[in-house]
Amino acid sequence: MEILVLILVVLFIVIATVQFKMHPIFSLTIAAVASGFLLGLSPKDVMNTIGEGFGKTLSSIGLVIAFGTVIGVYLEKTGATKVLANSVLKIVGLKRSPLAINLAGYIISIPVFCDSGFIILSSLNKALSKKTGISVLVFAISLATGLYAAHVFVPPTPGPLAAAAILEADLGMVLVFGLLVSVPVSLMGYFWARFIGKSLKEKKEEQTITSKEEELDNGIKPIHAFLPLLVPICLIAMKSVVNYPTFPLGKDVLFQVFDFLGNPIIALLVGVFFAFFLARESSTKQKESWVADAFKQAGSIVLITGAGGAFGAILRTMDVASILNLQSTSGTGGLLIAFAIAAVLKTAQGSSTVAIITTSAIIAPLLDIFGLISITDKAFAVLAIGAGAMTISHINDSYFWVVSQFSNINVKTALRGHTLGTLLQGIVGITMVLLLYHIV
Repeated sequence: MEILVLILVVLFIVIATVQFKMHPIFSLTIAAVASGFLLGLSPKDVMNTIGEGFGKTLSSIGLVIAFGTVIGVYLEKTGATKVLANSVLKIVGLKRSPLAINLAGYIISIPVFCDSGFIILSSLNKALSKKTGISVLVFAISLATGLYAAHVFVPPTPGPLAAAAILEADLGMVLVFGLLVSVPVSLMGYFWARFIGKSLKEKKEEQTITSKEEELDNGIKPIHAFLPLLVPICLIAMKSVVNYPTFPLGKDVLFQVFDFLGNPIIALLVGVFFAFFLARESSTKQKESWVADAFKQAGSIVLITGAGGAFGAILRTMDVASILNLQSTSGTGGLLIAFAIAAVLKTAQGSSTVAIITTSAIIAPLLDIFGLISITDKAFAVLAIGAGAMTISHINDSYFWVVSQFSNINVKTALRGHTLGTLLQGIVGITMVLLLYHIV
């Protein structure tokens, strides 16, 4: 009966999202309520469990998502994303410009959603193609895969944030190991773009969708563009360093300072103020509208994350390990199971964030059975889910259509270039997670 309930609610989430276009907030909440009743919980217990799961999840990451979204919107609206891209291009050089656009996409994707990042930077692809003589599709695939790499691995992207909250993983560990995993994943996308891009062709028709992004020149220096990203990342990483079991900086003033500043809420708030500095030449009315836009975006993400936490809380009431006959398994096996579930959900319904949240809810009760108990183990579980949630991006993923339409390629070409690239990235991602798991 419990196996049937688990299968039915997961199928419901997929079908409701894909077939009936139901918003994930509704599908996850309905799945949580239905699961509770089907598992024999009383109405009071169902609502109490949902409330506790929703509140516990958001208590740690609600403000983090909101502040991270503000940083992303300010980077986009002020034109700082273009400054970041051009800075990377200058460092890497015009000859290796596909690598530069890949790395630029990777950096920008940390606070900015893939879709927005691709739209903002896609105008650079044709310009670079004309300068270098390299196919524009090499740049398009390189940019798309670079953006995609950080999206599922590196906080404050919502997916890893939500998974860390549901699995009770240390966010600093997720960030540090996420960076180590995602860089090779991004480079895999670059190498794939160089390999496959030359054999792909653009559509003969004129591109019908164009970016509305205006060329902005607010006198933003590269260092100012990087600070809203680098400062929070460094602060969160330092919190994990000072809290390492050996306490390398002791337990005095430095420990207390970095322990406080490295709290994700405080670290992202500091990043927000650096982002505000980018808009010092903009009008007050503009800045107010940007903050309002950011909070509108964040609101939906926060609610989806909370609904996922509620669904996870309901699933924790049943003994999933016994149901699935997982009496004992290795950490490696557990990470592969987490990867596989996320990959199936991603492929079936298209959204990486929904795949990450749903898989985290399913896997959370199984961590002890898998032997994934320590803070590093839980961080690797988050990253294994992230690797699965990028495998694969195809026609039911909105990002797939952004990449294909703004790159002026047909569906078949996008499936060969972009979709196969994300499959390879997912394989490299889980390989890196397993490698680090055994080394650490």
